[in-house]
Amino acid sequence: MAADAGARPDNEAVSSEDLFAEDELPGTNHRRERVRLQTERHRVEGVLTLARDGYRSRVSDVLNASERDFITLTDATVAPLEGGPVELHDYLSIARRHIVFAVAAPEQ
Repeated sequence: MAADAGARPDNEAVSSEDLFAEDELPGTNHRRERVRLQTERHRVEGVLTLARDGYRSRVSDVLNASERDFITLTDATVAPLEGGPVELHDYLSIARRHIVFAVAAPEQ
């Protein structure tokens, strides 16, 4: 059985561009917003996927959703507040209970 020319091999990593390809199609119900979150020990910056409008269209809606224990970010950076190397992650989940504050971050 021959593989499709455009198919991705099973072991090939998915890029963040692949994750958001559907966001660029007309009529999608999501948008992306860059946010900066801080825990007691780290500053985390990344892209949060939100509803285009209505319920869960604001960062505060996601942060206050009691049924959600984790916040998922893509294209994330994690910087220790005490200094040290900055880590880059394509995908990151952060426990909502550890977030001390959140702000909008400038686009890169």
